Amino acid sequence: MPLLLIGVFGGLALALIMAFKKAWSPWLAPAFGLTEGLFVGSVSAYYDYAYRTSYPGIVMQAVGLTLIVALVMFVLYQTRIIKVTNKFRSIIAIATISLAVFYLVQWISSLAFGVTIGAFTNASTPFGIGFSIVVVCLAALNLLLDFDMIEKGVEARAPKYMEWYGAFGLLVTLVWLYLEILRLLSKLKDR
Repeated sequence: MPLLLIGVFGGLALALIMAFKKAWSPWLAPAFGLTEGLFVGSVSAYYDYAYRTSYPGIVMQAVGLTLIVALVMFVLYQTRIIKVTNKFRSIIAIATISLAVFYLVQWISSLAFGVTIGAFTNASTPFGIGFSIVVVCLAALNLLLDFDMIEKGVEARAPKYMEWYGAFGLLVTLVWLYLEILRLLSKLKDR
């Protein structure tokens, strides 16, 4: 638990600083990677322990699926099968922000009032599983925005520190995708 908390709050603090001070990315992005490692390692250890008998290997399956999804999205982006237009970018950004607000309201209502809003998001019901599939798809589509940001930065000859900022953005999306795939696999096992 201490490593999880250090990872969560340390990563959040570093992410907020980088959002406003992109030039600090060469120093903060590696530190963010370490805090995310603590967070992801702790969550993975929890899932590995919780599903050690009923679903051994859940963590490695989630890692493998995350890598496959990232590779497929990269190929779709590189071949321009999916093109990142301004409209596409806006739709994905609005959907991502809406999901983040929903998760934040859900978390605050649970902590502050003991009320679970949208309990279906954690349930192993068809609706809960469908919700997880939608979130995994949204996380995967965010990879396209990361690839586009990096490519546009290269084309615009962005400052050197933007390489680190691009890596930071990609890491955030990959961690989110991994955690959502892990949640989805655990829901499927509970069915």
